[in-house]
Amino acid sequence: MNSLALINEFLGQPPNASAHGYQIDHILEFIGWSTFFIFVLIRFRKRRQPAADHAGVRSPISTHLEFSVVLIEAVLLLGFAIPLWAKRVNQFPPGKEALLVHVVAQQFSFNFHLPGPDGQFGRRAVSFVSNSNPLGLDPNDPAGKDDIVTTGELHVPVNRPVIAELSSKDVIHDFFVPSMRIAGDAIPGSLIPIWFTPIKTGTDEVICGQLCGLGHYGMKGTLVVDTPQDYQAWLKERAELSGGAQGAAPSPSPGGAPQPQSKPPAPAASPSPGG
Repeated sequence: MNSLALINEFLGQPPNASAHGYQIDHILEFIGWSTFFIFVLIRFRKRRQPAADHAGVRSPISTHLEFSVVLIEAVLLLGFAIPLWAKRVNQFPPGKEALLVHVVAQQFSFNFHLPGPDGQFGRRAVSFVSNSNPLGLDPNDPAGKDDIVTTGELHVPVNRPVIAELSSKDVIHDFFVPSMRIAGDAIPGSLIPIWFTPIKTGTDEVICGQLCGLGHYGMKGTLVVDTPQDYQAWLKERAELSGGAQGAAPSPSPGGAPQPQSKPPAPAASPSPGG
């Protein structure tokens, strides 16, 4: 077992399943911070100090320790966190290579909206929202006839970038996939894009990372990473269930999924009621 896997296991992190996840795991592995963390656990263990000392540390070494912590945090922030964040928000994969999906959160579930074989998202409007039409797809819009809408479960192909545009129907939620090392807030009135590339097939848990109400504890979903063949089979199954695509799956593209029209815009006001 490598060092990253040991750190993940020690911290309770699931194994990494995305192309960029190792960069985040390396931050957790940072030797200086890990050494300080272990020192604190040993130095201030209960057996050595059964009663708390409210006067605090009196030795001058305290100043040096505090400076060291600030220096380590600065290195982590400026050397790792900010460059990684900048790459995630400024270097989105080209639209033709990525699978684009709309993620619309609501109390207390996630709705997923994929374009059909035509590669175009159907129009959405508040007036069409109902229990059977949670995203308010316009039934009169030809572009939405073959769209795929699921609740609680999203399928994506392995080794293909996925761009998820996040929005919310009610309060602030957070789309968090621990195994993909990715998270993003879903805010009413905004469309916030995040992206990741899954590198292994399997089933991963999606959770809400924001306290969003009394049912927050149960707001979970499932991300299923398929082989390109299995993904095509899933698309065909969903098309047959919806009856819009007459059982026809989209023509294969790199990774085996319908191609979005273009790269998503920077976060902006949502044009649809679901986000």
